[in-house]
Amino acid sequence: MADNKLYYGDNLDVLREHMADESVDLVYLDPPFNSSRNYNVLFGKRDIADETSDAAQMQAFTDTWVWTHTTDEQYAGLMSGEVPSKVADALSAMRMLIGENDAMAYLVNMTPRLAELHRVLKPTGSLYLHCDPTMSHYLKIILDAIFEPHHFLSEIIWKRTSAHNRVTRFGPVHDVILSYAKGDKWTWNPQYVEYDQGYVDRDYRRVEEGTGRRFRISDVTSNRPGSSYEWNGKPPPGARFWAYAEDTMKRLEAEGRLVYSSTGYPQVKKYLDEMPGQMVQDVWTDIQPINNRAAEKLGYETQKPLQLMERIVAASSNEGDVVLDPFCGCGTTIDAAVSLKRRWVGIDVTYIAVDLIEKRLLHSYGAAIAGTYDVLGIPRDMGGAQALFERSPFEFERWAVSRVHAQPNEKQVGDKGIDGRARFPTDAIGGQGKVLVSVKGGKTIGPQFVRDLLGTVETQRAQMGVLITMAEPTRGIHDAANHSGTYTLPVNGQTFPKIQVITVAELLAGKRPEMPQTLLPYIAATKRVAAKQTDGLF
Repeated sequence: MADNKLYYGDNLDVLREHMADESVDLVYLDPPFNSSRNYNVLFGKRDIADETSDAAQMQAFTDTWVWTHTTDEQYAGLMSGEVPSKVADALSAMRMLIGENDAMAYLVNMTPRLAELHRVLKPTGSLYLHCDPTMSHYLKIILDAIFEPHHFLSEIIWKRTSAHNRVTRFGPVHDVILSYAKGDKWTWNPQYVEYDQGYVDRDYRRVEEGTGRRFRISDVTSNRPGSSYEWNGKPPPGARFWAYAEDTMKRLEAEGRLVYSSTGYPQVKKYLDEMPGQMVQDVWTDIQPINNRAAEKLGYETQKPLQLMERIVAASSNEGDVVLDPFCGCGTTIDAAVSLKRRWVGIDVTYIAVDLIEKRLLHSYGAAIAGTYDVLGIPRDMGGAQALFERSPFEFERWAVSRVHAQPNEKQVGDKGIDGRARFPTDAIGGQGKVLVSVKGGKTIGPQFVRDLLGTVETQRAQMGVLITMAEPTRGIHDAANHSGTYTLPVNGQTFPKIQVITVAELLAGKRPEMPQTLLPYIAATKRVAAKQTDGLF
């Protein structure tokens, strides 16, 4: 099996069943929470929700948890020994403080996951939890109980948006990223940004003749005990010591780096082009959020910029280390891990995220990336497909749509029976055709489904339609599809069935519908294939 793994499933189950103790070097998580909702609604008691809804099985774009009787059961399990006693005590105190509401349900869901993430971290590992000011202080208390307060490293403030005009309060423009270490020693690689121009103009105002290099003059003495030799007949001034050993001073002199004051004491030149830059602090205003013009935009609502993830991965892991994102969404953490030559594990509860990540990696790194990771938890046979359908018909539809290289619907909404769409080029100047995909997972299907799909294809001015069925199609279904007509591709005159039917069993066996070469679904990520191959990623 490959070192890198992409899991489809609930991250709590995956962590408990598949992740070994102390096997991960870095964890980043951006757990979903509907921060746009009114604060009073989040913390107000609501009626018990429908118990048939599984609050943990959220859709990719519906980020909210709700207090239910199931939450009560989860809470009872945590109180009875599923987490360390001090963690249970912290959660119990939180319940007394904020009551039974959406916010508390969120904390009940997050607590066992954070405890498992602590378990899988190596002693030198660290965790970054991305949240917003609505929940950051509550999450920090839980993290303090799990990691110990003295392992708290940073509260990073990331300016994620431009100014908001708020009438009654200051505009909320930042996210919070809480950082913790597992042990007393952790992986740390300082990160740097370019110096502010004002600082450069002020401190590096000198320009060396002949080379044009900017430099500043720095003291060569220190108040820390050190060398007290004489240099050019002069001991260190006052009660100070030389900051450099005598051999180093001789080397600096030979390199022309020493200059002398009017009193004859040396100073050293420090060149701007040799400095690493300003060390990154805990307020990040230099990384722009994803906007509609961003080349890396994938259309995923909570997508974070690649630069943000690359900074975190570079700071707290080394090449070959394992990076884990248990809410991996559209895969930015995974993309950063691949880019920086780390191994990775991604987990997401929605199939659309798994499918999007695979397409993103293909867009960014080319076909060679496919052999570097395994996808686990998705159906591999009819039994798995049936189990997925019974657990979540919507996720089953998404999975089936992706098998024909189409893009699944983002939300479960009425769309005239259409569950996904694929596009294909029709000419050499940017023209595109459209294939509509409809999925039927039930046992009862008939020719009317073919006729309905054909009607929708014509109404929406699409070129073709594909009907995916769990059950074996009847003769009447095949007959209706055979009489639906054909579509001719303008660019080469190739003909395809206008409506065709394919079964889940056929998809699992590797069969695909007859249709033109489709464009990869989702908005194309920035292509970096050539650069990555040059760097020897594959």
